[in-house]
Formats: sequence, structure tokens, C-alpha cells
Amino acid sequence: MAVITDHEEAQINRANESALAPIVFVHGLWLLPSSWDRWRPVFEQAGYTTVAPSWPDDPDTVEEANEHPDVFARKTVGQIADHVEDFIRKLDRKPAVIGHSFGGLLVQILAGRSLSAATVAIDPAPFRGVLPLPISALKSAAPVLRNPLNHHRAVPLTFEQFRFGFANAVSEEEARELHALFAVPGSGVPLFQAATANLNPWTEAKTNSKNPDRGPLLIVSGEKDNTVPWKIANASFKKQSRNEGVTEIVEMPNRGHSLVIDHGWREVADTALAFVQCFVKP
Repeated sequence: MAVITDHEEAQINRANESALAPIVFVHGLWLLPSSWDRWRPVFEQAGYTTVAPSWPDDPDTVEEANEHPDVFARKTVGQIADHVEDFIRKLDRKPAVIGHSFGGLLVQILAGRSLSAATVAIDPAPFRGVLPLPISALKSAAPVLRNPLNHHRAVPLTFEQFRFGFANAVSEEEARELHALFAVPGSGVPLFQAATANLNPWTEAKTNSKNPDRGPLLIVSGEKDNTVPWKIANASFKKQSRNEGVTEIVEMPNRGHSLVIDHGWREVADTALAFVQCFVKP
């Protein structure tokens, strides 16, 4: 079990002392909690309190992460989900949860555990039962999946790999800036888990999408996302739509996988905020 860090404990205490409804932001692979730094003031200005838990052993900064990449190795979907669950259970109020990429899968797992008052999954990684495997998604995952030894490693993205998988819908200049500011090595395990989810009945990359306490869910898809194309996002939506709760999907035009950190982040944040405001009052 991962330990709740002092920084995370401070966020929990601040949220509980505020008595406001909390928003939990969950980052994805190859990013850190700092990827939400511009989002959090938007939600706080709307009357919420915000927290951004780490994945187990996340370094504090991108610089530290790139200097010590091995700390990311061997982190599994289940370990990360359990850590964020432990974090959420320390909150006094049931939060809304917002996640990007593998964070989008994680927040759906957490919602399936009845831990979310409302959920926004942005370009979410696929879970068991989501069948499409578009060529662009396979190419985006290739830096990890092409070598079985990467299962136990932390794998960084070169600029060219980041450009294709994250920043294909922005200028090259912006792509280079995003790569320098945000990109960190990522654990190989979650990608192997997602890639084999439909072959492994015991996979951790699965959700309880039929749980009646799942709560309302919005899936956000970037139109030009190579890593999680529309076919994957829509297949996730169709699986989740079997739930009796509200399930919606929206496609953001001309947006790639970097949509939460690039120049158009505010439009995505406002879309998520509007959905949360429908179901969770500060």
C-alpha cells in the first residue's frame, strides 16, 4: 500500500477545512499532478476546493522525475487506483473526479467503486470490454509495447514520440514547449495491462460500469487524438451507457491528447466544470 505523502495530507486537510465540495484531479501516464495546475484555480473560483493526488512515488517536479526515472517503474493500474481511493476516503465529502488518459481510466474505476459524485474521463485509456484498437493507438503505445522488457521499466518519450502521441494537434513550437514542461517517464505496466485487458479475466484494467452508485459520467474525446481516438472513447461510452446513471460523451474539435495542457486547455476545463456543476454543488 502506498503511503499518503505529507503534501497529499496537506491537500486533504485543506479540502476538509474548507467544507466545500472537493474536485479530485487524476493525471495520466507521462505526466505529473502539476499538469492540473491551471485547472485548479478555475474550479476553485467556481466555489469548489481542489486536490491533485500523486501516483505512488511521483516526484514533485518534472526535473526531478527526469533525473530519477526508475521511481515510476512497476506501478500498476491497481496500485494507483488503490492509492487514489485511500486518498479519497480521507475526504469529508464525496468528490467529483476528473482524469486524463490513464487518469481517465482510473476515475472510471473509482466511480465504479462508488467513490465519485460525478466523473469526467478525458481521452480515457481503455478498459476490459473496450475492443477497438486503431492503428494510431498502437503506434502511440509502441515505445513501450514493442519491447516486453519495458513491462518492468519506466519509459520516457522522445520528442518525436510525444509529438505523435500527445501534441499532434498543436504547432511544433508548442509541442516542444509542452514536452519540456510536462513530459516525464512512465511506468510500462499500465500499457501492457490495457493492451491485454480483453485477454485477462483478472486484469486490473477493468471497471464496474454497471454499479448503480457509479454516478453521472462524462467522457471527453479529442477529435484528433492519436493515443485514444474516437473509436476507443466511444466504445467506452457505449459500455458505460448500460449504467442507469447519466452517461454523456462530447468530442472536442481539432484537439489531440495534450488537450488538458496545451493552449486550448480552458475550453476543456470549462466543459468539465459545466458537467460537474450540474450534479455537485459547492
